[in-house]
Amino acid sequence: MCGLTFLLRPHDSADAAQRRTELSLAALSHRGPDGQAILRVGDCWLGHVRLAIIDLAASTQPMSDASGRWHLVFNGEIYNYRELRHELTERWVFRTQGDTEVLLAGLSLHGPAFLSRLRGMWAACWYDRHTEQILLTRDRMGKKPLYYTRQGAALAAASELPALRHLSAQPWQQDIDSSADYFRYGYTLPGYTFYEDVHELLPGHYLLQQGSQCAEMTPYWQPATQVFQGSHADALQVGRELFDQALRRRMVADVEVGAFLSGGVDSSLVVSSLRHLYPQQTLKTFTIGFDDPSHDERAYARLLATQAQTEHIEAVLQEPGPEELQHLIHQHLGQPFSDSSILPTQLVSRLAADHVKVALSGDGGDELFCGYERYFARQFMRWYTRLPQALQRTLPLVLRSLPEPRQHHSRSLLKKAHLFLQAAHRLRSETPYYAPRFYTDDEIAALWPGLEKRGHPPIGLPEVSHLDDLGRMMWADCAIYLPQDILTKVDRASMSASLETRAPFLDADLVDFALSLPSSWQHGFRHGKRFLQQAFHDRLPNTIWQRRKQGFASPVHRWMNSQHLPKLLALAAHTPLDGPFLQQMAQEHRQGRRDHGYRLWLIYVYLLWAQS
Repeated sequence: MCGLTFLLRPHDSADAAQRRTELSLAALSHRGPDGQAILRVGDCWLGHVRLAIIDLAASTQPMSDASGRWHLVFNGEIYNYRELRHELTERWVFRTQGDTEVLLAGLSLHGPAFLSRLRGMWAACWYDRHTEQILLTRDRMGKKPLYYTRQGAALAAASELPALRHLSAQPWQQDIDSSADYFRYGYTLPGYTFYEDVHELLPGHYLLQQGSQCAEMTPYWQPATQVFQGSHADALQVGRELFDQALRRRMVADVEVGAFLSGGVDSSLVVSSLRHLYPQQTLKTFTIGFDDPSHDERAYARLLATQAQTEHIEAVLQEPGPEELQHLIHQHLGQPFSDSSILPTQLVSRLAADHVKVALSGDGGDELFCGYERYFARQFMRWYTRLPQALQRTLPLVLRSLPEPRQHHSRSLLKKAHLFLQAAHRLRSETPYYAPRFYTDDEIAALWPGLEKRGHPPIGLPEVSHLDDLGRMMWADCAIYLPQDILTKVDRASMSASLETRAPFLDADLVDFALSLPSSWQHGFRHGKRFLQQAFHDRLPNTIWQRRKQGFASPVHRWMNSQHLPKLLALAAHTPLDGPFLQQMAQEHRQGRRDHGYRLWLIYVYLLWAQS
């Protein structure tokens, strides 16, 4: 796992371009503590910081072929590089043993067509000195980040926004449309950033530019749209085989591999399956707990760690201070990002990085195998909307007369009822569904008048007409929520600790398979992940299968009742957000009548970013 930069500025002096690249790499040093290098090729500057995982002594970057024509900087892992290397040996004389040269050879010999043959996670920039072609590419699901900006003949790209800023000659301006998207969803939509003319390369796409000629992003992969052809029993067998194949691929490394273990189904299944496949191998697992009992899952993690006989290591997250949050925003994210679970993810990454260089995670299991409570709520909503209008008006009044519990929804039916009412309130705003929302457009209008009229259209969403409502919802989460929230969180948090994370559920073959399953196979009456439980019932104890969905949530309700709420209100003063709607939310939260923790946290993060 690494960090990369690319700069084409024909009108810059060599000293200026080198200085920009050096500053950019310094901003990425956390992504690659094992090495740093810069290569100048004509007017192009390629930079790289390395976290050595495969072919530790060689495979340094930027990498060039023997003739000096083709050049590559690359962040990620190609898990099937050995098979691809064997196929390429007839036309390429390899000088190293790693996956970097395989990617260089494949792109140089086959161009973008080679991307569809890759199994892994990556962001890469490839340059052909003879034709002046520049290729930017990113993996199918968006595991590895890549941002870019173009100004006339200039092109700059980097793994993170703070690093890209150093490569830009012009100051960046806030994109108000992305600000509106942030208040809806808590993050920017795919392809966009918080800054005008600064873009994110879409997952599953590449950009091919020749010289200063502009090019559009082109998809090289889209999720399979056909329905699984076979019986349910066939699918269970195929699912087991593909998941085990995904695990074996992600154990390819020249360093020790550990695993995150939250105590939920997905990470527990990863760990138990690793023990099943590698019964004699030493395995370290890592867990973060909270001092709030309703959010703490350590008991479940310990149960699974004992069963899998792992060396289990854990820590407890304390409430973060504003300075810690600001550092994370400005040094790693570069823009507002509202998911508070990035903080425990960062802590568990630091914990793991003290022992291993690679950790497996359960990311993707909820989106691909119907794990979120909102899927069940959406199904239940059909029944609710058929109730008489008088009853639909009365139920919210009754519930809102009861204070909303602060504990996690997995411990309280009343909390679940409040969350359901909020989902019902957002139903019109979430139709068509793109991602879960924090604020409806009416609420945004009350919070920041005029912002409700702004926003970007979601891009890169292919037609999936064969899916039912639940299937479309899961697919939208795979295309938007997964890369923009979950994978962004895990990448920035883990790489801030110089730790590589790998997600078996996001194996390309497993993704295509999961999205081909009928939704009736995925969701049961009481809970999701029906297919996973049927396929892997023997690998986890019933205690794990039958527990209520919790997720890696932080006790934000409590955090926003301490030092952070007064700071939020102070920061909001004399801004468009300083109005009756915010004051009412703050008062209701402080008095314990409503839990606005996550909605207030979203505003707080935005204001901490805007302050600088």
